[in-house]
Amino acid sequence: MAEPVVFLASRNRKKLEEMERILRPLVSGIRVLGIDDVDGYTEPVEDQPDFAGNALVKARAGVTATGLASLADDSGLCVDALNGMPGVLSARWSGPPKSDERNNTLLLAQLEDVPDERRGAHFACAVAFCLPDGSEHVVHGRMDGRVIREVRGSGGFGYDVLFCAEGHEVTTAELSREAKDAISHRGRALTEVAPLVAAALRG
Repeated sequence: MAEPVVFLASRNRKKLEEMERILRPLVSGIRVLGIDDVDGYTEPVEDQPDFAGNALVKARAGVTATGLASLADDSGLCVDALNGMPGVLSARWSGPPKSDERNNTLLLAQLEDVPDERRGAHFACAVAFCLPDGSEHVVHGRMDGRVIREVRGSGGFGYDVLFCAEGHEVTTAELSREAKDAISHRGRALTEVAPLVAAALRG
């Protein structure tokens, strides 16, 4: 029997490992390939106004490039005091080239005068799953919380070092991988899409 393989349109090894962790209990022996596993892969322009649109652009490109069932996520931090920004611009908030450190520094500067009670925010995620037969699925995840005033933690990536989830005093960068998977926007969305992936790969 062929090894079950799915493509995740990402270069982020932590995202690939996260996807494998969540899918492994449902699909024995699954392999999750990323962009760096595909020679000559050209990433599409993420030009859609919302997370679902960008996720679909990336997942469709994955199917075209690999012929495999393909997943893609688009996610970001939506800050109440910034009218929902950075939002879909989260990864590029401080301009090119992409830099988590510069993004976090800019966000802290923008919120410097915002009092603690107005630092509410949420992480939002859309995960698209596209199949070679043209069928498409999109699921959503959300994690509410707040932006703190200093960088804390060494786990996770992106804005995790500045974000405390609702009911937590530690940042999502200070949580264990398992604890983060259980509450995170991406963890929730991937958990919801995982049975669809499992069903498709089992045929």
